[in-house]
Amino acid sequence: MKIKKSLVTQFLQEYRIVKEGFETYLPASGDVAMFEIVEIGKHQSMQSDSKRSVSIFSGDYILAAFADRYATSQFEGYVPTEILPEYHILGAGGVIGVVKSKNAALEDIEPTTVKWLGYAVDDSNQIINTKFYRMNRPRFKGDKKGPKVILSLGATMDSGKTTTAAFLTRGLYLEGKKVGFIKLTGTAFTKDKDFVFDTGAIFTLDFSDAGYPSTFTIPVPEILDIYEFLRNKMIDFGGLDYIVMEIADGILQRETMGLITNKDFMNTISHVVFSCGDSLSALKGLEVLQSLQIKPDLLSGRFTMSELLIREVRQFVDMPVFSIDHLEQKAANALFQ
Repeated sequence: MKIKKSLVTQFLQEYRIVKEGFETYLPASGDVAMFEIVEIGKHQSMQSDSKRSVSIFSGDYILAAFADRYATSQFEGYVPTEILPEYHILGAGGVIGVVKSKNAALEDIEPTTVKWLGYAVDDSNQIINTKFYRMNRPRFKGDKKGPKVILSLGATMDSGKTTTAAFLTRGLYLEGKKVGFIKLTGTAFTKDKDFVFDTGAIFTLDFSDAGYPSTFTIPVPEILDIYEFLRNKMIDFGGLDYIVMEIADGILQRETMGLITNKDFMNTISHVVFSCGDSLSALKGLEVLQSLQIKPDLLSGRFTMSELLIREVRQFVDMPVFSIDHLEQKAANALFQ
């Protein structure tokens, strides 16, 4: 039997698939199971444990993990709270759950459905959970250590914060700086950290490197432990001048707001860059951040694609505004010295 292992199961080497005795067990986020593809919908491929995109077909067997997903442009979904005949693929990295809502753009597109076949268990017959699987989980200390951390925030999910982080990294790289990149929150898929690596980062990590399929609904103290784990890896890597770090989704999203209102977390941050999709989100977003006593060093994002929108923002905001071209040309680097 050929089993296609998903990204979120990358750290599993030895396991058995067991069905008997677990028929009424309700899974937790991170629990690994084997599924059969029932019907192909939105997801026609998944990212494998080797990071390669593999096509999936009805009748395939996949190894994946239950978790929640937050994606305003795609699916909102959750770990099931009841036993169901079928579940859904929520994310291409191998996140399984039940869709609760979806963006209207997907009105005629259904999720890919799967059938549970059994859980992956260890030698003790315990269900394997991916979170910090066979890793030492540190506790967040909140101290300022190692390279300067530049935090990339966005007004919304698709405001351009990954692109901002990538081209900020590019500009620093072209100046001879050594940059690491962390994506702290989101749903497992390596596209963002791979992109930033290609722009010049020499070491990239995300929450899935701590074994998390997703950080949606994860308590903030637990996310802070993920941060400590990833930042320690960056420090151990050595020689970095900066860590550019992205938090997924917008500033109003629950985990994002929980992090940026945490004083100990913000104490570890040296600089903040803020990406926005349009002029009004820039103004309102800055108002929200100001209420939290957060002042970004610069504005960027999708709105900088339009000179008209840039001029609108500059009428009301006395703050540097940089397009991705400016970031790549090292125009913003002096702000972080």
